Amino acid sequence: MESNASVPGSRQSNLKKSFNRSLRFLLTACSREEFSKAFPSFTASEQEGLHHLFVQIVSSLHRDVEEEFESIFLETQAGPILDTVEELVEERTLDPLHSKKSNVGEMAQKLSEVQKNEVNHLMGLLEKTEEQKRKIEARVEQLKKEKQDFSGAAKLLRTRITSYGTGHRT
Repeated sequence: MESNASVPGSRQSNLKKSFNRSLRFLLTACSREEFSKAFPSFTASEQEGLHHLFVQIVSSLHRDVEEEFESIFLETQAGPILDTVEELVEERTLDPLHSKKSNVGEMAQKLSEVQKNEVNHLMGLLEKTEEQKRKIEARVEQLKKEKQDFSGAAKLLRTRITSYGTGHRT
């Protein structure tokens, strides 16, 4: 297996695939219909514009989280550790006496540390994501309010134009 150091093992690949699938599922959980339902007073074009902005933000967030995951993956050397685990599992299945030859406790401790670091980092990412979500929701609420304010001003303007028009005809 040492000759395949540049080729990730199945555990490494499975971890990355699972993370990416989970991330994609979390960030694409809101359908266009659900998004539009959140803004029933907006016109279709306004809903489309907001949805487009939402998609851009989610795409950017997805890239950022993937890059951060890859960075942590490299920093913690999770790939080589997973490859080592894979080697140990393969050797153990081939050699029933292998557990006496290797320091399984040390590997378990390293894996435990990596998992703790990964969990802590993912919790941090989750907190950042939730904060970004709160900011997006606040911005959407602000846009809703601005639209309502604009609607009121438009009605007042129409009323004044109408009364001005009828006042000058006589």
